Amino acid sequence: MKAPLIAISRHRLSTDGAGVTTLVAFHGCPLRCRYCLNWQCWEPEHIWREVDVEELLSELMIDDLYFQATNGGVCFGGGEPLLHSTFIDRFCQRRPESWRIYMETSLSVPTRHLETIAPWVTHYYIDIKDMDPDIYRQYTGRDNTAMMANLHWLADHQLQQQVTIRLPLIPDFNNDAYRAHSMEFLQSLGFTIFDRFDYLIK
Repeated sequence: MKAPLIAISRHRLSTDGAGVTTLVAFHGCPLRCRYCLNWQCWEPEHIWREVDVEELLSELMIDDLYFQATNGGVCFGGGEPLLHSTFIDRFCQRRPESWRIYMETSLSVPTRHLETIAPWVTHYYIDIKDMDPDIYRQYTGRDNTAMMANLHWLADHQLQQQVTIRLPLIPDFNNDAYRAHSMEFLQSLGFTIFDRFDYLIK
């Protein structure tokens, strides 16, 4: 089994979790967000390389001492990493137990993918765009049914404290009132950790 990547970014601090982390960015995403930063994940010609589990593990082992010394580890992003849940599951079975696993995801995938990787994940960073279904569809090109189902799955399994919800203010799509409504709904599910920020569109 090989997984397509668009990048590997080493020695990251305070962006993808505690300590020193390495971001592994997968190719492929079900969304087509209007202001996407990683649009390379959409088209096959933008695959940087393909790796199997052993190749990826061997490459990341170079930073094992950094991970151990800082309680860091690997962050899977993309694109949408949960589309590669089987690959991530196999990787996590092989990696040193001390490595923390972080996940940057939109949750816009069938719940079976979340169930596959959940036993390994230290913390999730979830970019929900906006909880309003019309805004979500206009911005991403997809409905928010899968994302909603996965938020409820996380809440039902009492994993709220392992989740940071990213709440962007998106020019021409939502506003502070919509963002406040999104936060209120998420708090009703028990989520308490939020990252509020503004998209800067040139």
